[in-house]
Amino acid sequence: MNPVFLSLFVGLSAGVVSGLLGVGGGVIMVPALVFLFGMTQRMANGTTLATMIPPIGLLAAWTYYREGNVNIQIALWICLGFFVGGYFGARAAHFIPQIYLRRIFGCLMLLVSLKMIFGK
Repeated sequence: MNPVFLSLFVGLSAGVVSGLLGVGGGVIMVPALVFLFGMTQRMANGTTLATMIPPIGLLAAWTYYREGNVNIQIALWICLGFFVGGYFGARAAHFIPQIYLRRIFGCLMLLVSLKMIFGK
């Protein structure tokens, strides 16, 4: 399959899921980059983070904001924490072996999915 078409499809899928459910980068793009593009976990993490540099969620966030479904104060604090935390997480990821990064990612997705399915 054409890598440009595949990249656009992954981005579109992540965008739809992000706009619908508030997730996308970690849930759609990271596994897609690993399995469809053969990237290492580090490369998939870095590429996914690079896609967040432009304001990719701006239109979706604006749509939610217009409906009164955005808490700006909390969003700004989370953004600041994400900015600083992302740096430290990226630094730490380069010291963790690839296999452990994949396992940590998989366990996190499993725990989140179980909580979403069976939690209150």
